Amino acid sequence: MSPTRSASTSSAPARATVTPAGLTRAAGASAALAGLIYIVIQFIHPRDVITSITTPMWLVVHLLSLSMAILALIGLAGLYLSQVRRLGVLGLIGYLMFSLFFILQSAFNFAEALIAPLLTDVAPQFATDFVGLFGRYASTTDLGPLALVVPVGSALYIVGALLFGIAVLRARVLSRGASILLIVAAVLTPVAGLLPHTVERMAAIPMGLALIWLGYSLWSTQRRAAQQPTDGAEGTNGITGTERGIRRAAQTR
Repeated sequence: MSPTRSASTSSAPARATVTPAGLTRAAGASAALAGLIYIVIQFIHPRDVITSITTPMWLVVHLLSLSMAILALIGLAGLYLSQVRRLGVLGLIGYLMFSLFFILQSAFNFAEALIAPLLTDVAPQFATDFVGLFGRYASTTDLGPLALVVPVGSALYIVGALLFGIAVLRARVLSRGASILLIVAAVLTPVAGLLPHTVERMAAIPMGLALIWLGYSLWSTQRRAAQQPTDGAEGTNGITGTERGIRRAAQTR
């Protein structure tokens, strides 16, 4: 190789690379941000009535809710994949159920933000009954399969979070306190359903805190793993150096 070519090669700027560790840290940040947005929304959410649907705050809150659901999906994927070998079947079921809830929520939030306001003039009663589904208002119109959004979504949310929290606790990779808080948040949700809706919203706070804590735990664990030397080669049990680094980092918590 000529000196000129060698010099030009060495002076070339290094290209940014996408690594599994970097993506996992980004997923942790997504989970934490989703939890933060989830908490904030509870304090600024307008009443689920027709006079609120066409206000700017209604649009802002439900676009935030849509963003939160998408961020939560990204965060859950990182939480699951970072410890997939340890979560087992219970973790898979919990992850799928919890993720399906956020998929359902994202679709519902999209409709609340961008479709319901268009119906306030042509079908005001339908718009009122639609946005009032989670507000526990009595519906006067036949919503058909849409009426199943509440029971199906509630089951996915409660059972999914409960199973996923138990699986994460048993895996012993991320913070035990965060996984316990996720379990507690899931258990508190049906209890809060017995309270007035304005008070029931506050049950989202422990769930949001659990997401923040789990996201931070994932981010910090990956960061510590990246700072520790790894074997780089795959062991006899099929465990990569990255996974061994994560386990060593988890032991130092």
